[in-house]
Amino acid sequence: MRIRRPIVFVLVAFLLVGCKLREEPKAGDIPPPPDVGAPPPDALKTPSGIASKIINVGMGTIHPSPRSTVLVHYTGWTTDGRMFDSSVARGEPIAFPLDRVIPGWTEGVQLMVKGEKRRFWIPGKLAYDADPDPNSPKGTLVFEIELLDIQ
Repeated sequence: MRIRRPIVFVLVAFLLVGCKLREEPKAGDIPPPPDVGAPPPDALKTPSGIASKIINVGMGTIHPSPRSTVLVHYTGWTTDGRMFDSSVARGEPIAFPLDRVIPGWTEGVQLMVKGEKRRFWIPGKLAYDADPDPNSPKGTLVFEIELLDIQ
């Protein structure tokens, strides 16, 4: 019995695709946390309305100030689970001056210490609700932030 070349080619291609090494996640591949829709009952709450949950405890006792620059890894989702931004997906942390970000970040990141990873539920009034850009995410936003360094 003779096998035709196109069939062999298709079979080999199928096998090669099936054996492909796993690629790094792309921006859309980071799934939302299971509690993205609302903070759990044991979340810490600030008077301004930010809720947060510590994912990994950090080291040390120094907190950033409102004028600090912080090096972070983060991912942001809307409460329906749509990811809108992520330094994790880009594979590179980013430095932000805390006095030049949304008020929810300025307030929330000051609760953290170096090495800490925390999930925040930030009300729209402390995020982008007042931003006239129609592409800005609106409503409560969920951020998972890892504080890598305080500069």
